Amino acid sequence: MAKVIAVAGKGGTGKTLVSALLIKYLIDDKRGLVLAVDADPSTNLDLTLGTSIEETVGDIREDTSQQVSSGTFMPGISKPDYLELRINQALVEEKGFDLLAMGRPEGPGCYCAANSMLRLSIDRLSKSYEYVVIDNEAGLEHLSRRTTQNVDLLLIVSDPTLRGLATADRVAHLIHELRTQVGHIRLIVNRVPIDQSGEPTLAPQLQQFISDKQLELAGLIPIDPLVAEYDTLGRPLVELPQETPARRAVKAAFDSLDGLL
Repeated sequence: MAKVIAVAGKGGTGKTLVSALLIKYLIDDKRGLVLAVDADPSTNLDLTLGTSIEETVGDIREDTSQQVSSGTFMPGISKPDYLELRINQALVEEKGFDLLAMGRPEGPGCYCAANSMLRLSIDRLSKSYEYVVIDNEAGLEHLSRRTTQNVDLLLIVSDPTLRGLATADRVAHLIHELRTQVGHIRLIVNRVPIDQSGEPTLAPQLQQFISDKQLELAGLIPIDPLVAEYDTLGRPLVELPQETPARRAVKAAFDSLDGLL
């Protein structure tokens, strides 16, 4: 059974950076085949990983629903089997990982049956992998719909602001309210200023907030101009040199999670 790791947080905090470098970390460490799931409607995990997608699960759901409503659905195949076939066709296969993009959220119609079948298809698909890494959207919609039934590790990414950490705390509480089964929750703070010793350091009030809310900190990622440069040029973030501050900090955070990965 695959180990499921979800990455969440408010928009713009660096969730996709963490997701992409986690996938790269697992591949480089030879942990086994990874299923990368881009659950953010903006769908840019592919660019960060240096690949591209042609079809999303949202496209498949919309197309299937239109076929059913118009009476043009393919005869001789059940809807669950058809959805599973289409999902497998939509997979982007790369060395060490496959990528599946969830795409846009539902339209005005009811997709309850389709979503249920999609969930079952994705659950069956995940059994072929050692890891599933989910780059979630800010609102955790796919977790709230139980697109993935269980999560072994939830990584919440925040920026170094009180507002960002408050959002991270709400995400942690939302998980419990959704009754989604999560084994462990850890916090990663991104774009942290560097102190005089060259180490990323949070302001005292932010450290106090993390302590008061009992958020378990996995690591701090420093401000790294090379990350911004790669983003500007559209270069895959997985190509960041290993000696860059962000890459080193992310590896240190993942190393600290070794018992959970």
